[in-house]
Amino acid sequence: MLRIDTRTDLGARVSARLTGETVAWLTTISPSLVPQPVPVWFTWTGSQLLVASQPGTHKVRNIAARPGVSVSLNSTPSGGDVVVLTGTAAVDPGPLTGSELAAYDAKYTTDIQGLGMTSDDFHADYSQVVRVSVTRLRGF
Repeated sequence: MLRIDTRTDLGARVSARLTGETVAWLTTISPSLVPQPVPVWFTWTGSQLLVASQPGTHKVRNIAARPGVSVSLNSTPSGGDVVVLTGTAAVDPGPLTGSELAAYDAKYTTDIQGLGMTSDDFHADYSQVVRVSVTRLRGF
């Protein structure tokens, strides 16, 4: 598992973006071996990305079969500030833990309400937890 060195310029920038940004692109591999990028909401624990997903989605099935993934953050309009993380994803059979749930809700309360849902409704629907253990960081 990779620990991002926040003493470097890249590490500090990536850490701030993982904490502050609300959308990342999770890329899984389909049964026909085609990369499948999808936008996801996520939280960053300092060593893992946590994604709440609806059960049975393509990304969940893809991860169960092929756990190698990449996660990208949006670049600037001119292609700068690139962040690509690679690692291994696992489908967790349990829900987010208390502190993980609190962090997710703190980050996405307004967005969840924008869907016309309560936090409880959201987590009942998006009950499948994907944990991405990051092993490599690329960025510029």
